[in-house]
Amino acid sequence: MPAEIRLFPCLSDNFGYLIHDPASKATASIDAPEAAPIIKALQHEGWTLTDILITHHHADHVGAVAELKAKYDCRVVAPHDKAVAIADADERVREGDIVQIGTIAARVLETPGHTLEHVSYILDADHALFCADTLFSVGCGRVFEGTYPMMWDSLKKLRALPDATKVYCGHEYTQSNVKFALSVERDNEALEARAVQAARLRAQHLPTVPTTIGEEKQTNVFLRADVPSVAAALGLTGRSAAEVFGELRERKNKA
Repeated sequence: MPAEIRLFPCLSDNFGYLIHDPASKATASIDAPEAAPIIKALQHEGWTLTDILITHHHADHVGAVAELKAKYDCRVVAPHDKAVAIADADERVREGDIVQIGTIAARVLETPGHTLEHVSYILDADHALFCADTLFSVGCGRVFEGTYPMMWDSLKKLRALPDATKVYCGHEYTQSNVKFALSVERDNEALEARAVQAARLRAQHLPTVPTTIGEEKQTNVFLRADVPSVAAALGLTGRSAAEVFGELRERKNKA
């Protein structure tokens, strides 16, 4: 049976996600930004939290882990500690590990750069990627602990997934990301269409995710650092894709 996925806002601009297995009734939360919205979503669906799958150690992704674990006695799965220890973890995972949510298999991808231990989870059978702060809709996360080549490698790993893969990211940043991307790729018609779509959705207080890997390949300038026209727009013709990516991220940091 396919996974049931629920998306809802947490904190100021985080997304909360629940993954439910109808066969076993197991339910996992991707990260734990804020307890109250997660509990409300569980109660609305009549689900019980069995698992929390942590992507990285930042407070806006783990802040509610202790409260939820105390309430539901759920399993907490986390990446192996690198720069910062992650509290309350029952199980540690790395590249290629499979986390079972009842009968649903979540495959672990190591996607460092934003933080050193950052992982993403992909439900291959459901073509659903939960990538937190590595890949955003039309953007990517800041590189706090890794290097630009490291983050570029992580983005290439996600870009290589099938085009139909749905992208569930950690934050609602699409409109600001589109504005920046258009400053680099002014003639990208697919990007212009995303700008219109994002404005319409946000005007209705609707989320701009999920997007898809196929859409991101056309519109996300950070995934397009190896496209010659992007390098040319930055005055970096002939430079490596990792260097182009680094310049893009530096400019976005200051935008």
